[in-house]
Amino acid sequence: MALEQRRALLGAPHMRPLLAFVQDLRARHGLVPDMDPLDGGVLARLLLLLETPGPQIFKSAFVSRDNPTGTAANLFRFAREAGIPRREMLVWNAVPWVIHERGARNRAPRRMEIQAGLRELPALMALMPRLSGVVLAGRVAGMARSTLAGIRSDLPIIEIPHPSPTFVCTSPNVSRRIRDGLEQARMLLGDSDGS
Repeated sequence: MALEQRRALLGAPHMRPLLAFVQDLRARHGLVPDMDPLDGGVLARLLLLLETPGPQIFKSAFVSRDNPTGTAANLFRFAREAGIPRREMLVWNAVPWVIHERGARNRAPRRMEIQAGLRELPALMALMPRLSGVVLAGRVAGMARSTLAGIRSDLPIIEIPHPSPTFVCTSPNVSRRIRDGLEQARMLLGDSDGS
């Protein structure tokens, strides 16, 4: 779908509260990509947290499994294989703003950046009343566990390796752990029809 069409969908009912959330983040933190309106928005039952927006974000301006990156392609494939309907998941980042300069290589977030990102999670979670579970992808997202437990102690949290090709290619065990974690997440959805 063309970027212009995707941007127009940000005003859809399932996205409006998230658009306001992102606009507030931008006012305080600079460049923050939009959430993908083709995902579930505030109606999603799964939140998948990655690390931080990568360099491709200057082109697409969306956190999306459709971005032209290896991470996005892996996430798209693993979620599809697990049978997780797109409308049931929202993909986001533990540190949701861009931390590197345009043209610079992506870098790992610093501790203060991670802490600042995690402070934004309560406001996001408050916008997602149907949430049944959270998937934390990678080390940085894994640091959100205690924050999430403090927000909703009843919410299942599943940790998986980051789906970046850098990690996926290190061992067949990484792909298996991602698949297993996403299959557990799919089970939290019950009898969703998979579309």
